[in-house]
Amino acid sequence: MKTTLLAVAAAATLAFAPAHAQAPGSKLKVGLMLPATGTFAALGNAIENGFKLYVTEQGGKLGGRDIEYVKVDDESDPAKATDNVNKLIKRDNVDVIVGTVHSGVAMAMAKVAKDTGTLLMVPNAGADAVTGPMCAQNIFRSSFTNYQPGYAMGEVVAKKGHKNVVTITWKYAAGDESVKGFKEAFEKGGGKVLKDLSLPFPGVEFQALLTEIASLKPDAVYTFFAGGGAVKFVKDYAAAGLKGKIPLYGAGFLTDGTLEAQGADAEGLFTALHYADSLNTPRDNAFRLAYAKTYKLQPDVYAVQGYDAAQMLAVGLNAVKGDTTKKAEIAAAIRKAKIDSPRGAFTVSANHNPVQDFYLRQVVKGENKSVGIASKALVDPGRGCKM
Repeated sequence: MKTTLLAVAAAATLAFAPAHAQAPGSKLKVGLMLPATGTFAALGNAIENGFKLYVTEQGGKLGGRDIEYVKVDDESDPAKATDNVNKLIKRDNVDVIVGTVHSGVAMAMAKVAKDTGTLLMVPNAGADAVTGPMCAQNIFRSSFTNYQPGYAMGEVVAKKGHKNVVTITWKYAAGDESVKGFKEAFEKGGGKVLKDLSLPFPGVEFQALLTEIASLKPDAVYTFFAGGGAVKFVKDYAAAGLKGKIPLYGAGFLTDGTLEAQGADAEGLFTALHYADSLNTPRDNAFRLAYAKTYKLQPDVYAVQGYDAAQMLAVGLNAVKGDTTKKAEIAAAIRKAKIDSPRGAFTVSANHNPVQDFYLRQVVKGENKSVGIASKALVDPGRGCKM
């Protein structure tokens, strides 16, 4: 697998020729390839809202160019991803693509972006390979790698003195990599994982697995779920009587954008993520107020990641006066910048992934409150990245 990915990377080091000529003063065509239906629909909506909010704050322009949006519902379906992204590039002639949530879809998008040299801003999907073996001059991430929140929580769980843990997730890239990051840190801290449990994405039949957790009697459980699946898992975990007996820890997506639906069953849960409610910094307060006024909704981590995808893109485009053909100069500008994010300022690593603090959060009265730093300035190792 690694050999194949590296071969693709080598092929993509050829000249990043634009798919179409850029006319002076032309609009910047932004392809939004996000989920509009299914499990991750609310997440895609928040990302789009965040992206557009930043653009609005810049007077509707990035790099001096007016924006035209082209939207595709990716349906969180990897089988449709290559066709969808090619439509945006070849049919719609977009200059940049923003997407997506599902890691499997993002992998297909990254391959096409490498092959065509199209700018790609990844505002959520944490597939490690996107900024690992598939890294490229024209691919950037404004969110995280799946490794990062898992690793941060592994450090926390080990420091809390838990020795034997069970993990549970969907059997797909995001879940596998989140668990891998958790295990790396947890085992480094002296812990042992008794068993890794999983079910196919986007399945939500948890009962048999919860029964197995009860029989294994671990000190704690680590989980990665998001969206509708996270809602049902948290409710089922409580209904099975496990909440008060076996502490549940998760990557922050377990409770981000899902708290209202989870209700009291989420109260007290600990998660690790690069954003938290009520950070109470001037930057975050201004962002939350603007988002709430614009969309009549409270922002979550997905909105922040969409906002920062636009902000990173603006940094690059401002440096080249909107000329998307200047990939090397765009990349250099983004790597040199400190991004003034609502989550807290962050930088971008050599493999184009955020170097950022991960908060330890606890659900308190329906909010993901920060109760400390789980991991400071955590760098994704970018294993396999050659750029």
